[in-house]
Amino acid sequence: MTDTDAPSYLIVIERAEDGGYGAWAPDLPGCVALGDTIEDAEHQMREAIAFHLEGLRDQGEPVPAPTAVAAVMMTIPAA
Repeated sequence: MTDTDAPSYLIVIERAEDGGYGAWAPDLPGCVALGDTIEDAEHQMREAIAFHLEGLRDQGEPVPAPTAVAAVMMTIPAA
């Protein structure tokens, strides 16, 4: 499988109360990662997704197809 054939999963990265970052994938419930920086959280999430998908395959479970296609950061002015 090439990178162009590989599924693309949307991840959400949120700032944690401790100053680090948490990441999760809407299409992969329970697949989460933590990092000290946004880049670290993204890197950890790539590894978490690979591990998660490998576990699903090993258990004979279906691998969910990606459904989330975009995320948008919106700035809403205070009222």
